[in-house]
Amino acid sequence: MFDRIREIIADQTGKNADDITMETNVKTELEADSLDIFQIINDIEDEFDVKIENLEAIQTVGDVVKIVEENKN
Repeated sequence: MFDRIREIIADQTGKNADDITMETNVKTELEADSLDIFQIINDIEDEFDVKIENLEAIQTVGDVVKIVEENKN
């Protein structure tokens, strides 16, 4: 799951997937603006068939993975 989420984030931000870890901060280290984050969340929701409600809870890539795992059907 982490690898696929990392690919989605790398595609949207233009960063190298190998540089993205569970501890990577989405906003500061990946320089993702609100539009980038919105698109990342949409892609992840579509990919994993989940609904991510609390965007404020997302600080790191690990937070995204945890939310997807908790909401996966």
